[in-house]
Amino acid sequence: MHGISISEPGGPDVLVWTEHPDPEPGPGEVVIDIAAGAVNRADLAQRQGNYPPPKGASDIPGLECSGTIAEIGDGVTGWNVGDEVCALLAGGGYAERVAVPAAQVLPKPDGVDLVEAAGIPEVACTVWSNVVMEAGLREGHLFLVHGGAGGIGTCAIQVAKALGARVAATAGSAESRALCAELGADPVISYRDEDFVEVVKELGGANVILDNMGASYLDRNLSALAPDGFLAVIGMQGGAKAELNMGKMLMKRLRMSMLGLRGRPVEGPNGKARIVADVRERLWPLVEAGKVRMPVHARVPMAEASRAHATLEAGDVRGKILLVR
Repeated sequence: MHGISISEPGGPDVLVWTEHPDPEPGPGEVVIDIAAGAVNRADLAQRQGNYPPPKGASDIPGLECSGTIAEIGDGVTGWNVGDEVCALLAGGGYAERVAVPAAQVLPKPDGVDLVEAAGIPEVACTVWSNVVMEAGLREGHLFLVHGGAGGIGTCAIQVAKALGARVAATAGSAESRALCAELGADPVISYRDEDFVEVVKELGGANVILDNMGASYLDRNLSALAPDGFLAVIGMQGGAKAELNMGKMLMKRLRMSMLGLRGRPVEGPNGKARIVADVRERLWPLVEAGKVRMPVHARVPMAEASRAHATLEAGDVRGKILLVR
């Protein structure tokens, strides 16, 4: 089969479409004939040499895909060859085929195009595990998401609205802010010329914040939280090291988590299987009802993944970039 190799750490041009061995399903796994994959910022970090795949995972980038089940390994139940699915991956999504634990596979949602389904699993599992399962977002909460127009942000806005929360979002360009508003965010805050702390504090403070910036936003996020608020950090685009004001956290009874998804085990109380099962039970009906959809910024041929990476790195991407076979 063909897939993307990273010739050496570097820019988008190090992504090369090359031959790879055909994957075979191990016990508890299925092989998916991939229709499409999707680009996530974690893929950019892997390409740059800053985010190696977990032990035993494919070194082909790609954390989600959609397609058709082609083979089934020993011990797998509930799936059949020919089923249209999408899947959460630890790697391997930029390829023609991938082997994945069956517990990380989801049925293609009714009403969603098979190619577009490729952009759902990673963002859905990231948002749901952090915002709902960990932070406990619920009806009546004020939720703030940074980078509201990206793949994570667009999903988070819709999930929060579907749960009955009020949503505030930060975004850059006028087009990005308009997309956030269309999806249900109010207010939408320009991170270029507005202070999100002041805006959110005027609303009483956020109960939950989903942050992709890390160090550069840490203290401001703590200031923007209401008492008993929860900060879920899922990215470090603004740096990895910052001073933490524990006094502010103690006085306001704040909680914070930094929970990655890729390196989790498949099984166990904190495993991917538990997250995928909860997403299938509680989030998938919202997707199938059209209450949560994944806006698509662009469809790019998979062999041209370098172009997709350059687009995401350039910024102001609205929704997901899909890599189509």
